[in-house]
Amino acid sequence: MDNPVKERIEKLRGMMQRNALAAFIIPSTDPHMSEYVAPHWQAREWFSGFNGSAGTLVVTPDEAGLWTDSRYFLQAAEQLKGSGIELYKDGLPDTPSIEVFLQTHLRPGEAAGIEGQVFATSSACALQSALKTRSIRLQSIACPFREIWTDRPPLPEGKAFVHPMEYAGRSCHEKLADIRQRMEEAGAEALLLSALDEIAWTLNIRGNDIHCNPVVVSYLLIEKEKARFFIQPAKTDAELEAYLAANGIDIHPYEEVQTFLAQASYPTLWLENAKTNYALSQVVPPTCRLIDMPSPVALLKAVRNEAEMAGLRRAMQRDGVALAKFLKWLEEAVPQGGETEISVDKKLHAFRAEQPLYMGESFDTIAGYGAHGAIVHYEATPETDIPLKPEGFLLLDSGAQYLDGTTDITRTIALGPLTQEEKEDYTLILKGHIALAQAVFPEGTRGAQLDVLARMPIWQRRMNYLHGTGHGVGHFLNVHEGPQSIRMNENPVTLKAGMLTSNEPGVYKAGSHGIRTENLMLAVPAGEGMFGGYLRFETVTLCPIDTAGLIREMLTDDEARWLNDYHRTVYEKLAPDLDEAEREWLKKKCQAI
Repeated sequence: MDNPVKERIEKLRGMMQRNALAAFIIPSTDPHMSEYVAPHWQAREWFSGFNGSAGTLVVTPDEAGLWTDSRYFLQAAEQLKGSGIELYKDGLPDTPSIEVFLQTHLRPGEAAGIEGQVFATSSACALQSALKTRSIRLQSIACPFREIWTDRPPLPEGKAFVHPMEYAGRSCHEKLADIRQRMEEAGAEALLLSALDEIAWTLNIRGNDIHCNPVVVSYLLIEKEKARFFIQPAKTDAELEAYLAANGIDIHPYEEVQTFLAQASYPTLWLENAKTNYALSQVVPPTCRLIDMPSPVALLKAVRNEAEMAGLRRAMQRDGVALAKFLKWLEEAVPQGGETEISVDKKLHAFRAEQPLYMGESFDTIAGYGAHGAIVHYEATPETDIPLKPEGFLLLDSGAQYLDGTTDITRTIALGPLTQEEKEDYTLILKGHIALAQAVFPEGTRGAQLDVLARMPIWQRRMNYLHGTGHGVGHFLNVHEGPQSIRMNENPVTLKAGMLTSNEPGVYKAGSHGIRTENLMLAVPAGEGMFGGYLRFETVTLCPIDTAGLIREMLTDDEARWLNDYHRTVYEKLAPDLDEAEREWLKKKCQAI
C-alpha cells in the first residue's frame, strides 16, 4: 500500500475482527480528557494522518470516517487525501452524528468498540444509551493497539516543578482548604481530579508533559485530611516530594490509580463524568455513591486572584514589547523578499524568547498568508510553506507561556495592497471585536448572551464563523481552559470578575483570505446598577491593531474612539521598553484615525 494510513486501518480492522467488533471509535483525547495530548496518546492522528487537535475516527469493516469541527475542515480534507477516510464536517446540518452513523451502519446484536481509558465517562454513557435503542452494544477494550502500534512513544517523563507563590498568589494549602469546603457542601468524602490543568493549579506545580501546555500527567485524589497524588516516580525529585509531604499529599505510582479506586471504601466520591475516563469510573465499587457534578476546581481556577491578575498584566506588557519589535521587523523584511510563513514564525519566537520569565509558546503559531489564512488552525510545514509578498493579508495567531501568565493574540496584518473585499471584511471583524470589548453586562450573564455582539456586523452581510468567539485562558497553564466561554452554544457558566477570556471574531473565505482579530479580556467590576452589580471587559493584550486594512467610513465615531483609546494605552505601556526607532514605529502604528 502506498499510504501508511491504509495499512494501519487494515490492521485495526484485524483487531476488530479478533474482538468481534463491527466498529471502532478513536477520539483525540488522553486519559485526562485533554485537548492537546502527549505523543503516547495520539492514536487518532497515527491511524488517520490528521493532526488537528479535535477529531474522532470511526472505522467499520467497509468504511472509515473522521468527524471534526469547522476549524479543521480545510486541513482535514487535505490530510485525508488518499487515506480512504471520509471527512464528516461536524456541526453542519447535513452531517450525521457519530451515533446516527453507527445506528445506520451496524446491525442489532453487533458491538462498537472503544478504548475506555481515553473516553470520557459522560461520552461513553451517552453513546451506549444511543446505541442501545438499536440493540447495539458498546464494548470497552483495554490496550487495543498493542499489536498494531509497535513503535508507540512512551509515557512522558518530564520533571514536575513547583510554581512559585509570587506568581500563583495562593498556596496549595489554601487551595486545598477551599476545595475541601466545597466537598463538604456537596457531601463528598473524596474528590478525584483527572483534568491536568486542575491538578497543576491545585498543587501549584507545572511540568512539560504536553507540548505548549505546562502540565503534569497525573491524578489527584483529595480526601478530608490528606490527598493522594498518582504520578510516575521519575517525574519527582527530593524537593518536590518534600513540598508535597508538607502539604499532606502522599505520592503513588501513576499506574496504580485504577487499582486504588477499585479498592476504595469511600461512602461518596465526587467524580465529574465529563472529565473522568470511562475505564476509571467503571472500577469504583458499587457501594460508593458517585457524585457527578462539575469539578469545584474549574471555577476556583478561572477567577484570577490579585497576584495572578498583576502577573498577567506584566506578562502582557512583555509580550507586547516582543510583538512590537517583531511587527516592525516584519514590515521592513517582507519587501526585501526571502521571508516565508515558517521563517516569520521562527523570528517571532526569537523575539519572545528574549523576554524575562519566558517559558515557551502557548500553542504552535498559526502563520497563514493569503489563502492559508482561511484555514482556521493552519500550521505551516515544509511542504505547505509559502513566501510572503508585499500584498494581501498575513493572519498571525500566536501566544507565549511566561511564569506569570499565558498570552494568546491574533493580528491580521496587511503586507501591502488589499482588495476592497479584504478591507470590508477586515473592518467588519474589527467592528464585532470592538462591540464585544465595550460590553457592559449584569452579573449572572452567560457568554452565549454576549456572543451576538461580535457576530452581528458579519451576520448583516450573511457571513459567519463556526468557532467560538471567546475561550478561557489559563495562568501559565493551558491556552484553552474553561469553564467560561463566549460562543453561540449554550454554556450555563456565568462570567465573573477575574475571568480571562479571548475576543476573536473572524471570517474565512476558502481560496482567498482569512481574517481574525484577537485580544484577551479580563472581566472586571463596572459598578452597581439596576438589580445589582455590573461587569465590563478590560482588554489586557497590548499590541497595535493594523489600521492599513480599515475603511474608516465603516466605523462609527464611538468605534474609532475605542480604537484610538486602545492604541494610546498600547503606546504608553510599551514605549518605555523600546528603543528610539521602535518607539517611532509604534507611535506611527498607534496614530489616531
